[in-house]
Amino acid sequence: MAEISANLLLIAFFLYLIATICFAVSVTGRKWRDKQGDVIGNRWGTVGYVFSILGFCFSVGYFITRWIAAGHVPVSNMFEYTTFLGTTLCLAFIILYGIYRTNVLGMFTMPIVLLVIAFASVFPTELEPLIPALQSNWLKIHVTTTALGQGILSIGFAAGLIYLIRTLDFTKRNKKVFWLEFIMYSLVSLVSFIIIRYAFELLQYQATFEYVNEAGESAEMTYNMPALLGPNEGTLLTNGMMEPLISMPAWLRSDDANTVIWSLGAGLIFYFLLRLVLRKPLGGAIQPLLRGISPDTVDEVSYRAIAIGFPVFTLGGLIFAMIWAQIAWTRFWGWDPKEVWALITFLFYAAYLHLRLSRGWHGERSAWLCVIGFVIIMFNLVFVNLVIAGLHSYA
Repeated sequence: MAEISANLLLIAFFLYLIATICFAVSVTGRKWRDKQGDVIGNRWGTVGYVFSILGFCFSVGYFITRWIAAGHVPVSNMFEYTTFLGTTLCLAFIILYGIYRTNVLGMFTMPIVLLVIAFASVFPTELEPLIPALQSNWLKIHVTTTALGQGILSIGFAAGLIYLIRTLDFTKRNKKVFWLEFIMYSLVSLVSFIIIRYAFELLQYQATFEYVNEAGESAEMTYNMPALLGPNEGTLLTNGMMEPLISMPAWLRSDDANTVIWSLGAGLIFYFLLRLVLRKPLGGAIQPLLRGISPDTVDEVSYRAIAIGFPVFTLGGLIFAMIWAQIAWTRFWGWDPKEVWALITFLFYAAYLHLRLSRGWHGERSAWLCVIGFVIIMFNLVFVNLVIAGLHSYA
């Protein structure tokens, strides 16, 4: 059953890839014409939408079969949670595309779905029994609702990014262009992380360290990339491997922090190579493809996504989480890093809705908030989950 589950996810990944290509062609290619030469519409977007639905169906098949194989809802580790997040993102896209029929939303959203699933695949995929802390029905209630909320909120990011690329003047060097390019660099860094992670895996790189963990106990940690950042009071046990340049404190997961540094460095190299090839900012290279897009439409899409996703995330990420915390740890709130960043996410999107509805923050300002909100979600997913040690480190 586990093998069937893995195959279904692989099929879903390639269906999402085909959908991405179809949406890209729908935006960049010529429209279909009849025998008389009259424009009859662009069918590539419809084809991409069909493949998106098929990919989602196979993702659901993966989820169900892995649930059967594991004996519990498959959202208990980084691979399972991130894969489910990609599935919920696709579901949110299917719903919103059915309403607005905006092909460019597919051209931006489906690559994000691909990246999220590819990012998930770098983590261990083995089925493992639940640790005692996760053996509760609240696992499926809290975690799945949180992921669904984050997936819907992520559509707001895609729409906000489209709006900014469509409307900014890339011929000028200013703060807006700089920060948008920083977002593009961050996406390139995510791709770089996936590439170098698999590259070192093919090289079978492993370096084991003995170190002192956050509990003051001696433990071992294995690196899958050369150690730029070493563990707290670490000693290299593997001969012939690179000694770390800097030692990290015990409250940081040094192996994951080391991976982040490698990803950012590789991303910087890939980003500047793209800039050399394109001879313009990445956003400026994409902008000509979006000339036919209505900024007002994508602005409305971003707002609708956040208006739907915010209450769902609030239920899963705060209310259900606090109920489970009371049951498991006999307190509703404990200022664990994960809890703090869930609260920050809630407050940020609450501020977004207040500014949008009460202060009239539409258009560019709203789009920037959508992009920043997604950055907060990804920081919570990647950095807080992997790097900072806390009660949620088992995730």
